[in-house]
Amino acid sequence: MATVVVASPVAVNLDDTRTLLHTFRANTGSLPQAKLGWLQPTSVDTPVDTIRYQLERDGYVFIKGLIPREDVLAMREHYFSQYAGTGLLKPDTPFVDGIYNLAEDAALHRGIGGGDPAGDDLDRLIAAHKTPLYQRFVSHPSLRKMVRDLMQWDEEVMLQRSMLRHNVPGGQATGVHYDKLFLRGGEGFFLTGWVPIGDIAPCGGGLFYLENSIELGQAIEDDFDRRALASGFSLDEKASAFNAHMTSIGILSDHPTAFEQDHSHIAQGVGMSGRQYKWLISEYEAGDVVFHLPCSVHSSCMNEDPQGRIRLSTDLRFYDKKDYDEGRADERWMKYWTPGDGL
Repeated sequence: MATVVVASPVAVNLDDTRTLLHTFRANTGSLPQAKLGWLQPTSVDTPVDTIRYQLERDGYVFIKGLIPREDVLAMREHYFSQYAGTGLLKPDTPFVDGIYNLAEDAALHRGIGGGDPAGDDLDRLIAAHKTPLYQRFVSHPSLRKMVRDLMQWDEEVMLQRSMLRHNVPGGQATGVHYDKLFLRGGEGFFLTGWVPIGDIAPCGGGLFYLENSIELGQAIEDDFDRRALASGFSLDEKASAFNAHMTSIGILSDHPTAFEQDHSHIAQGVGMSGRQYKWLISEYEAGDVVFHLPCSVHSSCMNEDPQGRIRLSTDLRFYDKKDYDEGRADERWMKYWTPGDGL
């Protein structure tokens, strides 16, 4: 992305007196308040040059109210209506609220990334990606225009393997990773858009990001390239996130503190050694979208929503159509998600 002249950002009306959580639960263990900070929001009315600069500087940009709230809630209501009578939802509660039935075992209602879904839940997860409403939602004009304007592309291509996932209270969260781990099969640049489908409390299972992590993420990827070369990996082995140098589920760590410890030698090489790591959390509202770069280090927290809401979101990846037409995209992702597809 080219250097730009940056305009002043448009202020977002947030309560600056918000108190960070005393502790914050990751997939395993927890983070103390001293290691937490707030994800910085950006108004949708901010000049696009400024938004582009923030993305390049921070590795993410958290845009408030990009998609009309009513469109997001319509998607949420439709998704959970597919689970009527399954035991997932608390009886006699509206679909749009997505309130989890705490009488159920969370292990029986695993979403994508929360274990291996099975039975009717698996069928519903696969089918949900193909519904006309979901396809219209991920093609929303407000979302797609921002992708083009932000990246200065004439036309974008969205990978078909999007990740529409729910995370129930008490269910498994997503470990620490950066997205390039899973999309090594193409040389072209891709942009991730993470879309919360409904409101998410700071402890409700949303994404959180390691502050100023792009250089570290790239250094980890460069280190992997060196080790893959030394190991004589084939092209397929090198592209896979499930290889001899990764964990069995393709993530970097299940706990942010363990991630820091395991990668301290790489952090030292990029000047992060001894620096206080900050993991940035947020409260998300229906209509918000976070865009992040391929090496932005992030994770999701355990869902401990006080209202029992199920976190629903979708992960979208975009390429410049020119790169796609030239064969620079990860073609493995041009098919719908299925469990065990090796990605």
